[in-house]
Amino acid sequence: MLKKKFGLVTSLALAGSVLLSGCGEEEEPLEGEAGEATAEYPEFVSILTGGTTGTYYPLGGAMATIIEDATGVNVTAESSQASAANVAALADGNAEMAFVQTDIAYYATQGEEMFAESGPVENISAMGVLYPETIQLVTTADSGITSFDDLEGKSISIGAPGSGTAANATQLLEIHGISLDDIEAQNLDFGESQESLQAGQIDAAFITSGTPTGAVESLNAVADVVIVPVEEAKAEELIEKYPYYAKDVVPAGTYGLEEEVPTVSVMAMLIAQNDLSEDFVYEATKAIYENTDEITHAKGALIKAETALDGVGIDVHPGAQRYFDEVLGEEAAE
Repeated sequence: MLKKKFGLVTSLALAGSVLLSGCGEEEEPLEGEAGEATAEYPEFVSILTGGTTGTYYPLGGAMATIIEDATGVNVTAESSQASAANVAALADGNAEMAFVQTDIAYYATQGEEMFAESGPVENISAMGVLYPETIQLVTTADSGITSFDDLEGKSISIGAPGSGTAANATQLLEIHGISLDDIEAQNLDFGESQESLQAGQIDAAFITSGTPTGAVESLNAVADVVIVPVEEAKAEELIEKYPYYAKDVVPAGTYGLEEEVPTVSVMAMLIAQNDLSEDFVYEATKAIYENTDEITHAKGALIKAETALDGVGIDVHPGAQRYFDEVLGEEAAE
């Protein structure tokens, strides 16, 4: 039975033990030979991630290896245009698993925002929350921008068209009394934003990604990076209107910052097609949350089973739910 969870966690996400490959019969893949499909397992699984300069891509590569080692299924991580595009690909049957922001997954299942015209997506479910996706308004010291009040009339990248970043940017601007008509909005992905900031072609860019983000680190190598703060009162106003947000910070030391910068975040999570086999999703979920020590990216430390259902917002895949019921107990996992 699918179970819904909603209500954002204020900081991190999912889990961490480690899948020990020789710990008894329950730990062994259900199929016989590696890569050989059975009635329970698919033959091939594609995990859609995001751009190569973001956080999804390296995490997806690590998780693909972990899942393949645990199940014997051929699993690959593919770069993509991230959350909204990933949901559309799963809806069309072009992939089996994907990274997505929790807010975008919610919009998809409700047929809201960028999914208002196409209608609700009914064939996706959650495998679990991973870590906070920090909304970073990035600029440089040379721009003179230090607050949202400085944005009017400026050239600002709000993210790729239809992306989660674009939705986050629009909502944050709205809370600050700024419309897209008040700025020169540019629809650039993370890499394009970094290059345009470096070249002085734009003044600032919204980037929704786990920190540190590769594109911002690249910018910091050639310029003094500034992250524009979201003040507490505005964060609270945003969360009251859009409850899938949470308060967050960009830590001191990130991108050479001398002090932590307050901001907000949504959560990153994994989703799967509903018809992906329950046995496979169970083993894949177990493998991810019990092998986080094999993830070298800093966000691996934030992936915890104990918080994997916090802020999910959509139905949980039966295979994932079975794993969390076992680990957390049925009452805790509801």
